[in-house]
This record gives sequence, structure tokens and C-alpha cells, in this order.
Amino acid sequence: MADRRTVRVHARVSPAELADWRAKAAAVGVPLSDLLRQAMARTRTWTAAAADVERERTRQVARIGSNLNQLARWANRHASAVEAVEVIANLVAFERELRKVARIGGDGDAH
Repeated sequence: MADRRTVRVHARVSPAELADWRAKAAAVGVPLSDLLRQAMARTRTWTAAAADVERERTRQVARIGSNLNQLARWANRHASAVEAVEVIANLVAFERELRKVARIGGDGDAH
């Protein structure tokens, strides 16, 4: 049997925020407290170190994306060249690998 919910949590919000939360709860047909519990259950928290790692990971992925865009532009300009076909094939393979890494790295590394 689950613990009885006997403890109240208090938070200061604006009247507009409260109205928005209540509207969201009503839209999905649950009490506001259920909606808030569900939202908090899905919320990930980060330590400062994990946040720094995630920030650096985001920077690196952005740099990779920028480089890939440059390569794709080059390949589009030289679409008839054999080298462009090779570049495009490598880009597709790289994208597949990057997606695998993103899935592995994005699934709960840091909480």
C-alpha cells in the first residue's frame, strides 16, 4: 500500500500561474495536485557538475551540426561530383551514429 498523502507543499505563484495550472489540470481531467505530482515525477534535476557536462555536450553537438551543415552545402553545390556522393554517404552514416550516441547519452546520465 502506498504512503498516505498527508503532507502539504506550499509554493508562491501568481494568480495567472495558478489559473493556468488549474486550466491544464481540468483539460486533462485530473486534480491539480495529481498534475503537479506527475510533472515533478518527470522533472530531471542536475548537479552543477552534470549541468556543466551537459552544457559542454550541447556546445559540441552544435559545433558538429555546424560542420555537417557546411559539408552538406558543399555536397549540394557539387552534387554531380563523385566526391559529393561519398560525402553524402558519409554524412548519412555519421548521422545514424550520432543519433545512437544521443540516445545512449541522453537517457539518464545525470539526475
